[in-house]
Amino acid sequence: MATFVTTPTRTPSDKSASAMSRKHPHPNTNSADSSARSSRFEAYNRLQAAAVAFGEKLPIPEIVALGGQSDGKSSLLEALLGFRFNVREVEMGTRRPLILQMVHDPSALEPRCRFQEEDSEEYGSPVILASAIADIIKSRTEALLKKTKASVSSKAIVMRAEYAHCPNLTIIDTPGFVLKAKKGEPESTPEEILTMVKSLASPPHRILLFLQQSSVEWCSSLWLDSIREIDPTFRRTVIVVSKFDNRLKEFSDRWEVDRYLSASGYLGDNTRPFFVALPKDRGTISNDEFRKQISQVDSEVLRHLNEGVKGGFDEEKFRPYIGFGHLRDYLESELQKRYKEAAPATLALLEQRCSEVTAELDKMDCKIQATSDISHLRRSAMLYVASISNHVGALIDGAADPAPEQWGKTTMEEQSESGLGSWPSVTADIKPPNATLRLYGGAAFERVMHEFRCAVYSIECPPVSREKVANILLAHAGRGGGRGVTEAAAEIARTAARSWLAPLLDTACDRLAFVLGNLYDLALERNQSGDSECEKLINTLLTFFSHCSFMLFC
Repeated sequence: MATFVTTPTRTPSDKSASAMSRKHPHPNTNSADSSARSSRFEAYNRLQAAAVAFGEKLPIPEIVALGGQSDGKSSLLEALLGFRFNVREVEMGTRRPLILQMVHDPSALEPRCRFQEEDSEEYGSPVILASAIADIIKSRTEALLKKTKASVSSKAIVMRAEYAHCPNLTIIDTPGFVLKAKKGEPESTPEEILTMVKSLASPPHRILLFLQQSSVEWCSSLWLDSIREIDPTFRRTVIVVSKFDNRLKEFSDRWEVDRYLSASGYLGDNTRPFFVALPKDRGTISNDEFRKQISQVDSEVLRHLNEGVKGGFDEEKFRPYIGFGHLRDYLESELQKRYKEAAPATLALLEQRCSEVTAELDKMDCKIQATSDISHLRRSAMLYVASISNHVGALIDGAADPAPEQWGKTTMEEQSESGLGSWPSVTADIKPPNATLRLYGGAAFERVMHEFRCAVYSIECPPVSREKVANILLAHAGRGGGRGVTEAAAEIARTAARSWLAPLLDTACDRLAFVLGNLYDLALERNQSGDSECEKLINTLLTFFSHCSFMLFC
């Protein structure tokens, strides 16, 4: 299994980030860089798909959004997507996680969104209207919670979004932390949400995106300690101060701004938060206007810090961490770095699996070549038959492998599956000893014999008519005196037994045949569990003969 190396430094260098902000005031302005990122993303996706095809599950670099219920996670999600779908109206953040698989597709001038089916990995039809996205999330959430009779669920809703204005990344929007349950919800809801979020955030390959409103002081943060429990040193945590514009009016001097932006004493020297503000207008606007407003808010925040604060702020040190544009660029570059780190391990794993498959194919090729040797096939078949025969003998003698609990049958199951039901002419309820135990082989055989005896003892021998006795006795009267009488008595007994016991004997034989017939499947199971080479060879033999038969009759 591939593992992702934890990045030693989790923030961009001041110098490079500052240069980035000067050269790229808005994301997606560098088409060549965007194309390279997209190609790298698709290449890793192909590697990942190949690994899944081989049955391997590799940790995919992902972002997990964490924070309180009103800390702006949903708004940040829409900003990353580049369009609005009113996700806040369904209160999705308090009910189920939402996994958003964003794919940057320059040809997708309008968002192309599809939801993964609830009970399969297939994706449904594209959702045309953005407003329908919130409706689908709401209906799926309500249906699942009603079915499970719960207030929250860890089963995620998965949505894939292809758009020319979204980055290549996967983000998981988690239920927001709450202090107390809403009216009508169980008191345990806050703890359930916290446990769920910790579970989603624990895998080391996931980047934690922790949002906290700017109105909350670091010293009184309710959820920062919970994040520390997951990532004590913030090595894989990106901290975002949301609704930063609400705090701007409190700054008058440069030292106040710089002290707040540094967050010194609370987050550590190597951890610098991003400060983000997003449009507050929730009116109906176009997607282009929405993205334009995001850029305008970034510009207005910087303008206020430079012009509305005496002395401005330490722009070289803090500007790379102010604005949604810088946060978005950093998240995408961090994911791209992790894709590059993960690719060699993924490729090495695939090469190993290819080598193993090649070796298996070579072994199978040798076995196929061996099918041309008739004596080898005959010997293999004889060995296989002998092996199955030995297993059948062992089962009759008494065995506990395979597990009787799984493979054995009770008396009632034997009667039902054999289609025989009760014993003929027997009105009593026949229950032999150990009738409820799951038995097979010799033990089941002996139980049927005991059941047969019980059935015989439960009925009376029918009377023989005087006419039958007279016909047999008089015919033997002149044949050797007393000897003739003895033979007549024996014949009378045999005739009575045929009419009396024959139906019971037929049922007993059919029941015993059913018990013995099951031994073949049991013998096959014993053979396979022992990894018998004979069983593998016979499969080759059967395939060969099947092919020969097909060629013969074509």
